Amino acid sequence: MTKIIAKTILLLTVLAFSVNARLLIPMDNAQSDHLKAYGIVFKMVSEGARVHWLLNYRGGSFVAENAERFQINAKTAGVTIRPITNTDWAAILDEIENNNMEKVVLEKAPKIAVYTPEGKRPWDDAVTLALTYAEIPFDKVYDREVLGGKLADYDWLHLHHEDFTGQYSKFHASFSHAPWYQKQRLELETLAKELGFKYVSDCKKAVALTIRNFVEAGGFLFAMCSAPNTLEIALAALGTNIVSEVYGGPGLDPDYKAKLNFDNTMAFHNFTINTDPLVCSFDNIDVNQVNTPNRLPALDFVLFEFSAKLDPVPTMLNQNHTSVIKAYHGLLTSFNRDVIKPSVVILGEVPGTKMVQYIHGVFGKGQFTYLGGHDPEDYAHLVGSKHTMLELHKNSPGYRLILNNVLFPAAEKKEKKT
Repeated sequence: MTKIIAKTILLLTVLAFSVNARLLIPMDNAQSDHLKAYGIVFKMVSEGARVHWLLNYRGGSFVAENAERFQINAKTAGVTIRPITNTDWAAILDEIENNNMEKVVLEKAPKIAVYTPEGKRPWDDAVTLALTYAEIPFDKVYDREVLGGKLADYDWLHLHHEDFTGQYSKFHASFSHAPWYQKQRLELETLAKELGFKYVSDCKKAVALTIRNFVEAGGFLFAMCSAPNTLEIALAALGTNIVSEVYGGPGLDPDYKAKLNFDNTMAFHNFTINTDPLVCSFDNIDVNQVNTPNRLPALDFVLFEFSAKLDPVPTMLNQNHTSVIKAYHGLLTSFNRDVIKPSVVILGEVPGTKMVQYIHGVFGKGQFTYLGGHDPEDYAHLVGSKHTMLELHKNSPGYRLILNNVLFPAAEKKEKKT
């Protein structure tokens, strides 16, 4: 009798999984925890499950093969997930075929690196917060690892609040006497010397060039806050000196303007550089700079809707349950439309202004995405501010943009129609 019951239960389980052959992970307002949902999907792909990303369908939902372990993982994480039948799946595919929607297969989970110095607090970096909360594995790398060739081990690299010009975020006037600033400067100077560089600025140029080469060779780069503009400045200034002696640099080259080479940059061109060491501003890439006396409030920005079938890449990067992302500042807040290269795709902007918040481009065999601002759920993150608790922002549209970029390399190739 016991064996008969056991066989019956097994048969019913098999039938249930046969009927409910797939799992739907909704990413519209029905999702209880959008951010952890990305972690569940990442884990599915890592374990070899076949997962479809449904572009423009219910906020960029996912459909995966059904397995009991996935349902358990989702329930434990508090992620909304629903078994669907073959009939349901056929109806979804029909809706996708007849609308501005598409499905792509997530083939292989990317190996992720976050560029960050030792001892940096996790809450100083929105991406580190997002990855940690979503339980997506990543490694930390910094100058030693980058220059030592470690980037070859990774598919995706993140840069956050970093100064690739070697000017310590140009905080001299405000924080030169602060213990944390002095400690940071000493550590960077020591590391630069250990790596064979006289100046921190020269070390950072070498790092910037290595990162560019990583992208050119096929890597995926995602950068926020001060990383995008300082990386581009360092690349433009490879053949000159723009760092004052105040920051331990070689001194300003009087002909630096003529020697800037925008062919070396990936996203911006024809920009100007602020070389005053006492002004916390790098350039005119940011149209809403931190040092401006009449600094504008940060403004909500709008995501563009792309053709899912013709432009799957920008469509993937913009998947969300809302098209409007609430405002937030950063050391760099918004990109100046006038200095963005024509080849770069604008993903999100503040309508009616020069403020562009979110861009994507192709460089060589690789791709890069830049997102303005420091923390999508902290309007004006200041030095010493308390960290963002993502448990309170688990449906954050701004943080979703970050995690779209994390999954994007897994869907590098558009699925062929059958």
